[in-house]
Amino acid sequence: MRIKVKVKPGSSKNEVKKIEENFYEVRCTTIPEKGKANDKVIELMSEYLDVPKSRIKIIKGHSSREKEIEIE
Repeated sequence: MRIKVKVKPGSSKNEVKKIEENFYEVRCTTIPEKGKANDKVIELMSEYLDVPKSRIKIIKGHSSREKEIEIE
């Protein structure tokens, strides 16, 4: 399953919001430095979808706010 995610790093709180069927907005307090925000996005999506972190992979947009994520 593939979903699109819009990331808002440096937010005041960590939050995942479903916008459409396969489109989510993720707010994270982590700053986008050395992949820390990407790691936090994977962690938050893992908790939200109740899927192990090892089954979630960013396949597009590693350095962009618009990301495509694959869930195995």
